[in-house]
Amino acid sequence: KKYPHVPIMLCSGGGGRVDYGAMKYFTEFWPSDNTDGLERVFIQWGFSYFFPANTIANHITSWGKQSLKFRTDVAMMDKLGYDIDVAEFTKDDLLFSQQAVANYKRFSPIVYQGNLYRLVSPYENNRAVLMYSDEAKNNAILFAYNLSSRYREFFNPVKLQGLDPLKKYKIKEINLMPNVKSALASNDKIYTGEYLMNVGIDVSKTNSEPLTSVVLEITTTN
Repeated sequence: KKYPHVPIMLCSGGGGRVDYGAMKYFTEFWPSDNTDGLERVFIQWGFSYFFPANTIANHITSWGKQSLKFRTDVAMMDKLGYDIDVAEFTKDDLLFSQQAVANYKRFSPIVYQGNLYRLVSPYENNRAVLMYSDEAKNNAILFAYNLSSRYREFFNPVKLQGLDPLKKYKIKEINLMPNVKSALASNDKIYTGEYLMNVGIDVSKTNSEPLTSVVLEITTTN
């Protein structure tokens, strides 16, 4: 009662060790000590069926052989945090992380209070795609994770959800490493909500390496 606004994490995480009775005393919970980026895609996907994104704590750690970008993009699926020694970051890693945190602060209200749409399940495909959109259908954020791919594998366009068919939206890839440009044909393009939901766009690069990721910011425009 003395400190009603102090965030507190329920750290005894894992399957069966968190419930809404316990969550009445905490602001977030720890899903698993397994923080490997690839495993976390599945862990966080599963928890999303039962708990809201603003309660699922996802921390970037040194566990796993995935790139820092992949681990960061996966952690942004819910409530982002860091459990890693940034003193060991390269200059590019640090620049990327600073920009990624700024991006997250900008779009996190959509993740925390928006509607979640699971577009491509990692349990049925070798990638995972999900998006959040705000209640007014003005802004959305999309995450695409390539988990594994065969040589020159072609990914089908993904039909988005949770948009207004009459509105126009600009697509912008964010969370790019320094001096890296987007390879997506849809980047910086404008589409109607009707097109995005009925035709779809490419959200994964052709010839993508396994364990790579894309984050798209989707905003209304005139």
